[in-house]
Amino acid sequence: MIEVVTGSRERVHDITAACEDFVRSCGDGGLDGLLHVFVPHATAGVALIELGSGSDDDLLAALADLLPADDRWRHAHGSAGHGRSHVMPALIPPYATVPVLAGRLALGTWQSVAVVDLNVDNRERRVRLSFLSG
Repeated sequence: MIEVVTGSRERVHDITAACEDFVRSCGDGGLDGLLHVFVPHATAGVALIELGSGSDDDLLAALADLLPADDRWRHAHGSAGHGRSHVMPALIPPYATVPVLAGRLALGTWQSVAVVDLNVDNRERRVRLSFLSG
């Protein structure tokens, strides 16, 4: 399990390095298998996305268009638009599975593993990492 502090703003938080560290700790460094990443929160998701080139900001902008932070949401406690955070995991699920080959994440050239969090009321997230060798 890793802890992620997402802060007081909407965020796409890169956890690729932590995932790589976890996979290295699971064996002699040459294992094949699957890394499963799970965020046990009702208002966060896990995305495989290019980061640092503006895509993370584009993702947050797209989510703002799809899920506006206003008073339309029936789930209405917390910050304005909090209910949208509970809908977001239907679009960006709270999990992802990444192949591991010879002890390395088999991500595409520009792919990273990221926690997506629109919920500004919950600033700390836990991420469960599991490795299935095979």
